[in-house]
Amino acid sequence: MMPARWLRLRCHLLTLVAVGVLVPAGVKAQNSVTMRGTVSEMVALSVSPDARADMDVVGNGSSTVRITLSGKSPVVRVPLLVRSNTSFSISAMLESTTAELVELSVADVHPTGRLVAPNIITGLDVQRKPLDLSHPLLVATGPRVSLGGTLNSPNNALQITLLIRVNPVTPNWTAQLNLIATK
Repeated sequence: MMPARWLRLRCHLLTLVAVGVLVPAGVKAQNSVTMRGTVSEMVALSVSPDARADMDVVGNGSSTVRITLSGKSPVVRVPLLVRSNTSFSISAMLESTTAELVELSVADVHPTGRLVAPNIITGLDVQRKPLDLSHPLLVATGPRVSLGGTLNSPNNALQITLLIRVNPVTPNWTAQLNLIATK
């Protein structure tokens, strides 16, 4: 009986050694996973919550923002937030029969936090050409803005403050400014 028991003990010991050596080797071979994918290129515009209340804003967080201005003030500053994971350009077009666009310029630019690309200010090209209202006005172009975060993250946007000056033609004027971001 003794040799059969000894043989069984040896089999258990060999099984334990095989499990202890071969299973971890097999597990290590399966620790590597390769994943491939792409992220859609995206540019989003929104108006900062700090914006004045005398304007109506539609389309916050999409590639188009529509701002309706009315007879209170012919000069308005709009803090526009730009988030992108690719290079971008922003164009503007004013629609109105009761006011004329006199000035559309960039008054200020600054990053909103640590998830903004470090080269964004030096890479931003702000257009300083005379107004040509026959087609959309190019406001600015630039490189990728956001290094991470979401469309609602407070620290991954570039704030571009636009100065908009209109010349009212009638006392009860309205003007609609359409801002379009493209990649």
